[in-house]
Amino acid sequence: MSRPALTLNWFGCYLMLLGLALMLVPNLLLGLFHIAATSEVWIRIVGVLAFNIGVYYLAAARSESRPLFLASVYTRALVLASFAAFALLQLCEPIVVLFGAVDFCGGLWTLHALRTENSAHAIRN
Repeated sequence: MSRPALTLNWFGCYLMLLGLALMLVPNLLLGLFHIAATSEVWIRIVGVLAFNIGVYYLAAARSESRPLFLASVYTRALVLASFAAFALLQLCEPIVVLFGAVDFCGGLWTLHALRTENSAHAIRN
């Protein structure tokens, strides 16, 4: 597995674990971040979506899907920007930005892996 693929593999595992937590014990996870508990189903729906996206990331990693590697860099940056905007507009708790930061850092890791791999390839040729 290439280094860029490895970054998506780990990120996919993170999303699957996050998704499972949101599906099975959402209020435990929310409580850890001092976010109000909820009895609404939306949090579990978000868990299903996060889990499924994690599965897609694992599949992309294992198939060495380079276009998805690069697309994920941009979409994970968008997650941070969106969560920060939601927090600034007081639509969510500011701690939610932390989840966006994890996405963003994962995207930077993938970008670094892609650039390192491209540099190594250029040197060999």
